[in-house]
Amino acid sequence: MAQFNFKAIGTTWKIDIFQPIILHDESDLLSRIMARIDIFDKAYSRFREDSIVTQMSKESGFYTLPSDADRMLSLYHDLYLRTNGFVTPLVGNLLSDAGYDAQYSLKQKGKLEIPPAWDEVLEYKSDPEKPVLIIKKPVMLDFGAAGKGYLIDLVGQVLESNGVFSYCINAGGDILYKNPPVNGGGGTAKVADSAPLRVGLENPDNFEQVIGVCELKQGSICGSAGNRRVWGDFNHIMNPKTLTSAKDIVAVWVVADTALLADALTTCLFFVPASTLIDAYKFEYVLVRSDHSVEKSAGFPGEVFVG
Repeated sequence: MAQFNFKAIGTTWKIDIFQPIILHDESDLLSRIMARIDIFDKAYSRFREDSIVTQMSKESGFYTLPSDADRMLSLYHDLYLRTNGFVTPLVGNLLSDAGYDAQYSLKQKGKLEIPPAWDEVLEYKSDPEKPVLIIKKPVMLDFGAAGKGYLIDLVGQVLESNGVFSYCINAGGDILYKNPPVNGGGGTAKVADSAPLRVGLENPDNFEQVIGVCELKQGSICGSAGNRRVWGDFNHIMNPKTLTSAKDIVAVWVVADTALLADALTTCLFFVPASTLIDAYKFEYVLVRSDHSVEKSAGFPGEVFVG
C-alpha cells in the first residue's frame, strides 16, 4: 500500500497502490516510474529541445523510435484514416502557430496553415522491435491526442513488471485502474470480485461540480474538454481542416481497456460520430454538446445527471 504524487509532462500524477510492494522499496519503484516517463518525454515531446520530435521538426530523415512506439503510431495511422484526417499527429505546427508553443506564449503567430497530409511528409514502418518513422520534410509532430494515455499504460507496465497488479494511475484526470482484489492478493481476483472505482464527470461549466459518475470496474477512463486550455479564440483541440478549435462539443469521456485507446478516442469524438469508430474499437462514451445536450452510449458504466 503506497501513494506517489508528482508532476510530469505538464500535469499532476497520483498513483495509488493497493497491495504490498514486494520486489522493491517505494523510492526505487518511484525512480523506475520517473525514468520511464523521462524516456517517453525525450522521444515524443515537442516542448523539449532534446527530443526526437524536435529533431524531426528541423531535419528530414530516418528516425528509429523506441520499441514501444508501434502501438501508438499504428493507432494514430488507423485513426487518421478512419477520421478522414481530422485526428493527426501533424497538428504540431498548427498548435504552435496558434500560440500553444514551447514557450506557452498563447499568442497567434501570423496566418495559420492547414497541416500536410500524412503521405506527403511521413512514412511509418511498423515493427514491434524497431519502428521507423521516415520524415520526408521537416515537420513538427504533436502526440497530445493519445500520448498521455499511452504513457499511463506504460507506467502501468512498469508497476506490473515490478510485481504490482492492483493500482490506480490518475494523470490529470485520465485514469487507468486495475482492480484491487478483495482478498488483498496479487491481482488474481475476477472483475466481479473487485470494487469499482467511482469517477466523477466534471461539469465543463463549473469545475467544482460533476454532471455524472462512471463506475469503472477496470481499465481506463479518459476525458477531454475545450475549457481546460483556452486562449483567445482557441483551445487545444484544433480542427486541422478549418484551423479553428472545436466548439460544438465541450466535453468527452471514453471508457476503454487501455488509456491509449480511451485518450485517443476522446479526441476523435470531437470531430466524428461514434458510429465511425464503434465497429473497429471496443469503448463506451459520454459527450456534452455546447447546447448542454448529452449523448451517452448504451453500455456506459455509469449515469449522467443532466441531458
